[in-house]
Amino acid sequence: MMKEVTLDIVVRPTEIDVNAHVNNAKFVEYLEWGREEWYDRNDLQYDRLKAMGATTVTVNVNVNYRSECRQGEVLTIVTRPERLGRTSFTFHQEIRKADGTVAIDASVTLVTVDPETRKPRVVPEELAAAFTT
Repeated sequence: MMKEVTLDIVVRPTEIDVNAHVNNAKFVEYLEWGREEWYDRNDLQYDRLKAMGATTVTVNVNVNYRSECRQGEVLTIVTRPERLGRTSFTFHQEIRKADGTVAIDASVTLVTVDPETRKPRVVPEELAAAFTT
């Protein structure tokens, strides 16, 4: 399992707002891309989690916007496990510019939900292992 996963992206014209920088909502989407990359690299894709009787639902996103980003910039989304609870877990994420400047840092909490009952359930063992190994 991989503790920290990185994903490089390029800021596209459609991600820029009237202030000529990345729109705040796009950063939240970038963070989601980073989490999806973390799941993929840890072989915990949606279908696999569902087969374990679990889906994950984002319940809290706390973002600090530190430095604006502009069209054409290459950004690195860094995702790593931060905290594991009984039914929830939290990722620490950063979006870094090419020079290493942190543009965004965030803490994102998800809850593990049973896909049938839609109620919280204990984090599956394989997902928990990715947080602790």
